[in-house]
Amino acid sequence: MIVSSRGSVLGLIKWQWKKVILFLAAGAAVAFTHEVLHWEWIDMPQAPVTVVGAALGIFVSFRTNSAYDRWWEGRKLWGRMINSSRHFTTQVLSFLPSHEGAPSALQRTLVMRHVAYVHALRVLLRLQSPDDDEDLQRTIGEDAALTRRSNLTHSLLHEQQTALVEAANRGELDELRLQAMDLTIAKLLDIQGGCERIKKTPLPRGYGFIADRLIIAFGLLFPITLTDELGWWIVPINVLVTLSFALISEAGRVLEDPFNMFWNGLPLSQISRMIEVNVRELMGDSELPPIPTPTERGILM
Repeated sequence: MIVSSRGSVLGLIKWQWKKVILFLAAGAAVAFTHEVLHWEWIDMPQAPVTVVGAALGIFVSFRTNSAYDRWWEGRKLWGRMINSSRHFTTQVLSFLPSHEGAPSALQRTLVMRHVAYVHALRVLLRLQSPDDDEDLQRTIGEDAALTRRSNLTHSLLHEQQTALVEAANRGELDELRLQAMDLTIAKLLDIQGGCERIKKTPLPRGYGFIADRLIIAFGLLFPITLTDELGWWIVPINVLVTLSFALISEAGRVLEDPFNMFWNGLPLSQISRMIEVNVRELMGDSELPPIPTPTERGILM
């Protein structure tokens, strides 16, 4: 995710260079036929293209707003993950008996398994391999065999619930406290389900296809309506106007999946590592991994 206010016009042009060349060529072609060949018959009234431009603006803005809603919902879900993780750790360390003032083996297992769960959810949402993620492999411990399951995260929560029930059966956890921890695990499962819903349900493909084709059509027709008034100035004006539509549409496309590895994606690496540091500090751990910071380009992963 970009956290810096610095930007580059050249960077935007490089990002959409194909459309820039198309709109530049369209404007230059129309200006050439009008100013050099004097094909004045090619002129076109402004009203039709104005109507298309207004409709196009509404269409691409709707798509971008819908995509941003998905991005913001993803951020809210991971905000709930942070709070639920801290709360679950507090429950584990306060509800279950410790060992001589230090976390017991069961408490440490539950907290570290939760840390592995957070890393696993990040890995799965980013479509990465659990075997290749250093944070997950470092924290999953004896549960490594679960990486072969169809849903690693659910399997980890199942192990958490099983361990808590066994602790209750041994008399280490009373029913009310077990019920409270069960509600926390249910919240974690709800958060996971919300993230999976966003990841596996993209916006209808028709939105992107129609927007892209309308932008191209607008970029080809727009110069015809204003070349008589602007002359060669229509070339940069066409690029500026049509590229604005294209950038708004592309912003919607890249915001559609908040869990990707593109520059707009949520900083899940930073969030998951922060959760690990927060909960392990409560157990008294001192050798903790660093929390990622923005790169020189102002991007936080």
